[in-house]
Amino acid sequence: MSSTFRIGGDLDVRRLGFGAMHLPTEPGPARENALAVARRAVELGVTLIDTAHLYGGGANEELLAEALHPYPEGLLITTKVGVARTGPGGDWKLDGRPEILRDQVRQALRRLRTERIELLQLHRIDPDTPLADQLGTLRELQTEGLVGRIGLSEVTVEELGRARELVDVVSVQNRYNLLDREHEPVLDACAAAGIAFLPWRPVAWGKAGAEGEISAVAAELGATPTQVSLAWLLDRAPVVLPIPGTARTGHLEENLAAAGLTLTPAHRARLDRLAGGVEADSG
Repeated sequence: MSSTFRIGGDLDVRRLGFGAMHLPTEPGPARENALAVARRAVELGVTLIDTAHLYGGGANEELLAEALHPYPEGLLITTKVGVARTGPGGDWKLDGRPEILRDQVRQALRRLRTERIELLQLHRIDPDTPLADQLGTLRELQTEGLVGRIGLSEVTVEELGRARELVDVVSVQNRYNLLDREHEPVLDACAAAGIAFLPWRPVAWGKAGAEGEISAVAAELGATPTQVSLAWLLDRAPVVLPIPGTARTGHLEENLAAAGLTLTPAHRARLDRLAGGVEADSG
């Protein structure tokens, strides 16, 4: 199976990317380490990095720009908009109003130090704003040249279908991993349409028995359970682009080494039988 994927048919990335959500952004040693982790990811060949306005109100975007700008050729930093501090008391809430989306895109362009966001994803569909208004705004930004391609996050098959009637959707970012396959129908729909599927929270632990089976497979392959979980995702479908996140260089290197792990048909069959519910956090 290929180690790369062409998002939207024309944007080549390596399939195993990096999620920047957990990188500390506050001044101090932790931030310096975060900068080093982001740079190390690119040194190791990562060409897809995921961030969002929600992650620190744009602080995560600023961190990536500090670490990586001027960006090496072929590096894609994708960000997400549509969650804002417009709730009661300034709380975070889904907000897909056109003026909010436009403002967050302008902020992202400034923070990322770029003139165009090659892949912009709607973080969540705002139920209080017509979908046509939300996606219409992103389409306008695309026409204006500020956005290259449009993606979605945490959608159902039905929502994906409705969205595709309005814009060309090139990516979907949903929660999905070896033990949490709630969105398997969405992944199947993406695979059928050639849409990139970016599983957030790509590694999660659930039932003890399942953990034991994953550990057993890992031991047989001379790998770690995390690497087995990521290799399973890469083997699941060519459109799957996992974006594991970490704030530690050693863990980053372990994650990326999963791209070189090959599952045997027997191991794959054992892992395919595993499934279980896990608690989810925001991605």
